[in-house]
Amino acid sequence: MNTHDAARTAHIDVASLRELMTVASPPPRLIDVRTPGEFEAVHIPGSRNVPLDLLRKHRDELRGHLGAGAMLVCRTGARARQAEQALAAAGLANLRVLDGGIVAWQAAQAPVRAGRPRWALERQVRLIAGSVVLASVLVGMAVPPVTWLAAVIGAGLTIAALTDTCLMGMLLARLPYNRGPRADLESVLAALAGDRA
Repeated sequence: MNTHDAARTAHIDVASLRELMTVASPPPRLIDVRTPGEFEAVHIPGSRNVPLDLLRKHRDELRGHLGAGAMLVCRTGARARQAEQALAAAGLANLRVLDGGIVAWQAAQAPVRAGRPRWALERQVRLIAGSVVLASVLVGMAVPPVTWLAAVIGAGLTIAALTDTCLMGMLLARLPYNRGPRADLESVLAALAGDRA
């Protein structure tokens, strides 16, 4: 993310969002861009799940259903910033990102809806990356060229940090474990339209 993008992204902290949710009429539109599995595990009451991969692919169709001024939520804020950039490129303005995401929301002991516990996508990435690096180093003791696999994973994690994107995370998001009942465009649009009725 470049400096211009960082300056453009508007943020809101947990306390301000909670206050806005109680005084604004209608309340702010909360869009959670985590995977359906993460959303199913825990989310802010009243929020709608629009997974980041679906949002990127269908941002033009979603633009009219989200509206300007939507509040974007993810686990820590990184995916919500990516969603804000995608929606801004599609013409939506005045979007805000919840600082610290659902992690900050829970730390403030704000209300949540909890479902079946699941590992967050970032934790899954750490498990897979760490396991591949460990296995490649151990196997590399007997077969030295295998150690290069650890270098490839390290390079991928470095690129992920520099670009604020993660190919491994995007691939893991497509696994059935991370999919939930509302991961298709039609269901998401129906839920968003139902909010406006």
